[in-house]
Amino acid sequence: MPRMSSKPLKRRGIDGEELWSVPSLREPRYSQSLERGLAILGCFTPERPVLGIADIADELGMSRSTTHRYVITLVALGYLEQGASRKYRLGLRVTDLGMSALSSTGLREHSHAYLEELRQQTSYTVNLAILDGAEILYVDRARSFRRGQSKIDLSLRPGSRLPAYCTSMGKVLLAYLPDEDLRDLIAKMQLTKHGPNTITSKKGLRAELEQVREESFAVNDEELAPELISIAAPVRGENGDVIAAINMSAHTSMIPLEELVGALGPHLVATADRISARLGFRRQDERDQVVQPAVLQV
Repeated sequence: MPRMSSKPLKRRGIDGEELWSVPSLREPRYSQSLERGLAILGCFTPERPVLGIADIADELGMSRSTTHRYVITLVALGYLEQGASRKYRLGLRVTDLGMSALSSTGLREHSHAYLEELRQQTSYTVNLAILDGAEILYVDRARSFRRGQSKIDLSLRPGSRLPAYCTSMGKVLLAYLPDEDLRDLIAKMQLTKHGPNTITSKKGLRAELEQVREESFAVNDEELAPELISIAAPVRGENGDVIAAINMSAHTSMIPLEELVGALGPHLVATADRISARLGFRRQDERDQVVQPAVLQV
């Protein structure tokens, strides 16, 4: 096998400027070892957080001895941890990488103060998430310390993932996908029941997402877990696309769902709008107000 070069691949544009290029799978500099290592990490999912050597080898079609060699290396580097049962789970180094990637987008940096302010004003937990395939990925979390919160925490933290279809933030993020992308994604989903009111019909989910898109607001009524309710609103980027969602969650003993929606919903939407504005988004009427003085001076 050709020796790997430490030099990054480059190519030149029309004006002679150096451009970065991604190596193809046939490129001599492509590392199959790195590919296998990352594939092993990709085997671990929320549904299968703990795996043995045989599980990984069977999923990837590798021999057990080869799989074991890669796994031991990943354990030594901190990307996997070995449990007492001689099975493995993702290590904290993976979480560190994920949080570094999230921080690089600036989303967490721009939104954290607003989430914390809303938590202090309402005393309820406030979360921020993005869509990653059919799951939501938690980017930030301002946790309530009210009595009853521990019953619905679900060990969530930045970096945690949940199915999109049974969460309020997930429904917001799904609702604003392009029609074709949403259709393909729903076709691949398995709508498993998580809470007493989980939507398990794909037709019902589509109807729910249509309503969310019309109202720019989503409600979760014990769909993810018993006694857990939440409301969510979209966060938009500079070009107006929905890039994230924020929600407010509570235990049913804390507040009725109707009051959560009616009394606190407007505050959640206002916070989402403030984060969107911080990210550069302006509504059409605001853009018109900016342009109008310049037109009048001509």
